[in-house]
Amino acid sequence: MQTPLITLSGIRKSYGGGDAPLVEVLRGIDMSIHAGEFVAIVGASGSGKSTLMNILGCLDRPTSGEYLFAGENVAQLDSDELAWLRREAFGFVFQGYHLIPAASARENVEMPAIYAGIPAAERHARATALLERLGLGERTANRPHQLSGGQQQRVSIARALMNGGHIILADEPTGALDSHSGAEVMTLLDELAALGHVVILITHDREVAARAKRVIEIRDGLITSDTATEHPEVQHSANADALQAVDLRQRLEDGSEHNGAWKGELVDAVHAAWRVMWINRFRTALTLLGIVIGVASVVVMLAVGEGSKRQVMAQMGAFGSNILYLSGLSSSPRAPRGIVSLTDVAAVAMLPQVKMIMPVNGSQATVRFGNADHASYVGGNGINFPEIFNWPVVEGSYFTQADEDSATAVAVIGKKVRDKLLKDFSDPIGQYILIENVPFQVIGVLQEKGASSGDQDSDDRIAVPYSAASIRLFGSQNPQYVAIAAADASQVKQTEQAIDELMLGLHNGRRDFVVTNYAAMIQAEARTQNTLSLMLGSIAAISLLVGGIGVMNIMLMTVRERTREIGIRMATGARQRDILRQFLTEAVMLSVVGGLCGVALALIVGGVLILAEVAVQFSLLAVLGAFGCALVTGVVFGFMPARKAARLDPVKALTSE
Repeated sequence: MQTPLITLSGIRKSYGGGDAPLVEVLRGIDMSIHAGEFVAIVGASGSGKSTLMNILGCLDRPTSGEYLFAGENVAQLDSDELAWLRREAFGFVFQGYHLIPAASARENVEMPAIYAGIPAAERHARATALLERLGLGERTANRPHQLSGGQQQRVSIARALMNGGHIILADEPTGALDSHSGAEVMTLLDELAALGHVVILITHDREVAARAKRVIEIRDGLITSDTATEHPEVQHSANADALQAVDLRQRLEDGSEHNGAWKGELVDAVHAAWRVMWINRFRTALTLLGIVIGVASVVVMLAVGEGSKRQVMAQMGAFGSNILYLSGLSSSPRAPRGIVSLTDVAAVAMLPQVKMIMPVNGSQATVRFGNADHASYVGGNGINFPEIFNWPVVEGSYFTQADEDSATAVAVIGKKVRDKLLKDFSDPIGQYILIENVPFQVIGVLQEKGASSGDQDSDDRIAVPYSAASIRLFGSQNPQYVAIAAADASQVKQTEQAIDELMLGLHNGRRDFVVTNYAAMIQAEARTQNTLSLMLGSIAAISLLVGGIGVMNIMLMTVRERTREIGIRMATGARQRDILRQFLTEAVMLSVVGGLCGVALALIVGGVLILAEVAVQFSLLAVLGAFGCALVTGVVFGFMPARKAARLDPVKALTSE
């Protein structure tokens, strides 16, 4: 006597309870099924036969009773082990075919093999062979809606056989077919039973049930008759023997049958995700719009912020980021303003931290050329003015040491002075202008710099030799201030401290001077620009958040629309984490496509802004960061719908509309 393949003892199944009325569908089922049997379970609608099939196929659990499969108590198996059992032992043939509409016939047949970890080439060949065997060799690429009912049912049978189909559970397989197609399907089931497959046929049609070797009648949740008065003769085929010899617990614990499955599942998930996105192109485009706008906004805003910062920094750096200024200061409200003498300048010049130094003696002065008058800043400077201030001469030349030594009345004018007084001259070099009624010959024009801050315009200035300014214009040898270039731009603070200590010593401890650090102002401006960029990026990130909510909304809608597909995947052996991966992949796919489109849009917008002469500076880190945020958004907002899909009850999912 062989051990029964399936043994049910006292199986009961109830629904409801609590606030809902309790309905008992199965009221104590006892039966055994051996390998090689062809069994028909017949009963009227509502008799409990479909519920019994769901329990037999491990799609549902009984409320009470014992279910032994190959001697193993199914109640002790967790959801993943039940999924393995459905994948390896059972093949389902449903009345409604239950094929995935978006997949081809071959892809539908391959599904159980994907979750079993069978390599792609092998499962393609096996699925094609099964379809050819069932007369669908020319229909492998057709989708379900392109097939007749009988052809769809044959695809369903091929799927049931994909992983071996040791036990075929056929629920009303002819119920939706015409008589001819129904006869073809029953012939196929007869052939499978003859080959040693266990075939369990669920039907209300007694004529169909008569094709089985054993008929079990169920009514009101109880077995009322069973034609097997003793254990039937078992057909010892290779299929039956292999199934009978299964050590279920060892297989479950080993888990080797699922090695590498994740690769095939991931490829299938990506393919399915792309297919769903393409089929629902309009809806997908609307969903992607939020992510695209969000990513593009973040990238463009950060690029504009960074471009503005660099532009401001470049403008301010042009005035010398390593420059310090030394000038006199009143040590108290009643004390006179301190004087920085040329002796102090010579002493400071000896410090190793100082690269160059230049006294400046200047003030606002009236400048005249012909009948035109203009108020401009006139500064007496040394010959290293262009180097200290990084301010080259673009026309003519700068004055020389000889001009300084002889107090020559020569001038180098700024761009604004040239435009105000000498705009009618294509070459202003050699012209004479009056500074406070003293004639100075123009020998050069400074490069345009613009305003360093506020309303101050550095181009509205005139540079003359320090000696000429002291003697001819201002009558004072002491500088108004001293410009100092630090030897190391990164050590400006240390240079400032060294100058401060030296000046305190020279002035007998009196702090009647002040050293200002131009770099500090640049750093403050940089911090301000960074804050502005962060604010712009944060505002743009809100649209990315809105896009993420759109992803979650569309994924929730997708789960609802594809609930039956989830049930089909579970029936063919998908575990909860497989379903989770499937829908999470779709959410991530949405985010990846949206992120890439957003980056592309940002580059296009950035190009337009550059053509419009807007300061834009793209950062690879910002682009990757925005794309990464889109990816994280997909994972975060897609996880809840994916988890909801993974936790669906297989039976409820299969029966959903």
